[in-house]
Amino acid sequence: MPKMKTHRGAAKRMRFTGSGKVRRMKAGKTHKLEVKSAKRRRWLRTATVASAADTKRARRLLPYR
Repeated sequence: MPKMKTHRGAAKRMRFTGSGKVRRMKAGKTHKLEVKSAKRRRWLRTATVASAADTKRARRLLPYR
């Protein structure tokens, strides 16, 4: 059986923690930043853990995590 290909778009956007959870960045940090408060922009900088449904999808997209 041939090797599976890693989904490169997913690989650039998320990675796995040591315990197997998926870390991702928050959305909304690309444009219209002047209307968002400094507190909100700081909050958007931090990474978060993906939901269970997204974790399942990430395991399919990133087979060699």
